[in-house]
Amino acid sequence: MGTEIKTDRRILRTREAINRAFLELFSAKELEHITINDIAERANVNRGTIYLHYSDKYDLLDKCIDEHLSKLITFCSHQGTESLVSSDLKPVFVYFEEHFLFFSAMLSNQRTFSFRERLLHFVSANLRDKLDNLDDLDKQNPQRGIDKELNTQFMASAFLGIVEWWIRHRMPHSPEFMADQVRKLFEKNEVYPGHA
Repeated sequence: MGTEIKTDRRILRTREAINRAFLELFSAKELEHITINDIAERANVNRGTIYLHYSDKYDLLDKCIDEHLSKLITFCSHQGTESLVSSDLKPVFVYFEEHFLFFSAMLSNQRTFSFRERLLHFVSANLRDKLDNLDDLDKQNPQRGIDKELNTQFMASAFLGIVEWWIRHRMPHSPEFMADQVRKLFEKNEVYPGHA
């Protein structure tokens, strides 16, 4: 049993080394110019080790994206933030800060359109739920004249644009400041009830 735990930890450390190496390379050059040899050399593993975990660099990219989106959802849930648009956005920005390398690589590389789309879909789904709940609470909502899907896409794009700006500028403000500012913007746009 003790051997299984050690093996699992070694596997986790190996995957972390491979992911870190890949992200460091990906933040510096286009995916097409990254080879499995480059990743193996930077991660200090052999090529075969990479192929034990991933079928190719595209599989590595996909699994990296899936893992971080899943971790973001789990992290927010454990921090008491059921969705990306709850009134406490600090856990979301803390997660972005703690995983700067991943988000920086994904949002600064022109080839990661699929990641941006998946993140936008995640944010949109959370906003759509929030706006649906607001409609249920307040039938006299002043935003009734605005198409719900257009409102959702507008707010999701704005949120993602702020996150991209923050990450591309190497996080010039703290997660607390960013969460507070975004919350105020959401309040101004009446995403949160009872605020003007």
